[in-house]
Amino acid sequence: MPATATTPPQITATQARWSLGAKLAMVGTPFLVLALISTALTLWVSWQLDGGAAAVNEAGRMRMQSYRIALAVSSGDSHELPQLIEEFTQSIDVLRTGDPERPLFVPWDDKVRVNFGIVERDWKSFRERWLSQPPSSLTELRPQTVAFATSIDHMVTSIEAHMSLWTAILHMLQMGVLILAVLGAAVLLFTGYLFVLEPVGQLKQAIQKIQGGDFSARVDRVTTDEFGTLADGFNGMAEHLQSMYRNLESKVLEKTAELEEKKERLESLYEVTALVAHATSLDDLARDYSKSVMRIARADGVALRWSDQANKRYLMLAASGLPTSMVEEEQCLLAGDCHCGAPSLGGGLTVIPIHTMPSESMKHCAKAGFETVVNVPIQLQDRLLGEVDLFFHAKVVPTAAEQSLLVALNSHLASAMENLRLHAMGREAAISGERNFLARELHDSIAQSLAFIKIQVQFMRDALQSGNALEIQSVLEEIDTGVRESYGDVRELLMHFRTRANTEDIEPALATTLRKFEHQTGLKTALTMSGHGMPLSPDLQIQVLHIVQEGLSNVRKHARASQVWLNVQQQPVWRFEVRDDGIGFEPDNHALDETHVGLRIMAERAQRIGAALNVVSAPEHGSSVILTLALPSQAQAPFIHDPQHHPQTHSSPGS
Repeated sequence: MPATATTPPQITATQARWSLGAKLAMVGTPFLVLALISTALTLWVSWQLDGGAAAVNEAGRMRMQSYRIALAVSSGDSHELPQLIEEFTQSIDVLRTGDPERPLFVPWDDKVRVNFGIVERDWKSFRERWLSQPPSSLTELRPQTVAFATSIDHMVTSIEAHMSLWTAILHMLQMGVLILAVLGAAVLLFTGYLFVLEPVGQLKQAIQKIQGGDFSARVDRVTTDEFGTLADGFNGMAEHLQSMYRNLESKVLEKTAELEEKKERLESLYEVTALVAHATSLDDLARDYSKSVMRIARADGVALRWSDQANKRYLMLAASGLPTSMVEEEQCLLAGDCHCGAPSLGGGLTVIPIHTMPSESMKHCAKAGFETVVNVPIQLQDRLLGEVDLFFHAKVVPTAAEQSLLVALNSHLASAMENLRLHAMGREAAISGERNFLARELHDSIAQSLAFIKIQVQFMRDALQSGNALEIQSVLEEIDTGVRESYGDVRELLMHFRTRANTEDIEPALATTLRKFEHQTGLKTALTMSGHGMPLSPDLQIQVLHIVQEGLSNVRKHARASQVWLNVQQQPVWRFEVRDDGIGFEPDNHALDETHVGLRIMAERAQRIGAALNVVSAPEHGSSVILTLALPSQAQAPFIHDPQHHPQTHSSPGS
């Protein structure tokens, strides 16, 4: 059965009855039977030869016994003679009937029977003549004994002749068994090759062809034995492999196209993600997104529309590939005026077949030559922000994957638009906060001085009306002092606004503040940092800086000091101490009034950040302002005066 792709020959009913085991049994059984028969015959012939040999031995013993009997007769030994006669008689009976205890039997034939009869007859004559009665003369004993022994020899010779025939037969049987063994081995080898080795070899050749890429290789089934079943299985496997090989290229192309599509989707998502991440304004975002989505969707035109909160109006933020007249006419659409600008919260896109609709309802699109519009909503959770309209000159129905991609891209766009809105609101809040902060700073510093000057101006009018020169001089000095303080407050306020905190470490900002203070006042300053603590947040740093700057302002205004120290401790909590060597003052425990503006400002700031503010001072021993930040788990600490504390730091008496 060659390993080809030809049609296998028909299997006959006789061939279909035999399996591989039955075939081998059918070939081996005759040889087995012949071998068993030959072995049985060989054993039987060997048995016959063993019996004949025993008979020859027994006949030879009879010949010896005849001479012993003759010797006993001639010597007159009457005691031994009966036993010898009995033994001879038993030998005659054994030869006649055989011995069941051992393989002893005479191989009877006509000649052996005649010679055995002669022996029986001579024994009877010899016993009557010499053994029945005492002989009168021994002259004839010798010749008659010799004649009797000769008859026994003739019987032995006939038995040996018969045994020679059996020996020849045994040799023939042995030769036949040898020939049968050689022939059986040859037949079994041939049938083994025919029924086993050749099919296995053909199957091996077919497998090698399959391994070499020839999937058309087949094994013909000419029998229904096990190798026929194996051939069917192999042919089925080969056919399956051939079918898979035929379809492999198409499957590879299909998978490649699928992977390419997924790659394009990922690239599109990456592109839009990068675009929305770097967008700084809504106009730039809309313009760049419309160009990107037009290329990704392979559209002929695109319009990106923003919707108001009530989804009543749709304003075109950006457009690409659309005629100028169409862009101008559809700059602002009312909901319901057109199929574009139709609010939809379903989260899915809408395909608008322009070619099937009346031209009046889609006059702009039809005039521009578009056949299909795909409307994709821009939706953030349950809020509709707008829509993206994709225009095609052909009849287009996006696939499920394309629809999913467009919805995902618009989701990124919606998040970016919301982020821009929140960022703009944050900027507005920051500007408002800065304005409020500036107003508070002006109110807490310059406004107080201006109010004081206003009061002094009124005093000046009263003094001028009264003509009191001393009072006029005193009021002028107060006004001059107020103006100088206002000027100093303005410069200090500008300096405060230019000082910025570091997002990780407050030390550079503190050093900058001290340098500016030293340059402005000419006083010596020193900064000491101890310990290592967790960095302060930027908002907290700003408040701490303002409190420190306010403390330095009090030193400038009231302390009359020659040197200022700023000691910062970071562990276990942040602690800031502004200390001077000025004139000091006598602190009191009364509520802060308008004459303690600086201290009140610092106390309010400390209260906002949950910190404790201690003012320690004594006349002629300088002053200290100590700011201690609370742990995150602690509540806000109140403003405290501690007159018993040893004077270490400063604050001005008028602050």
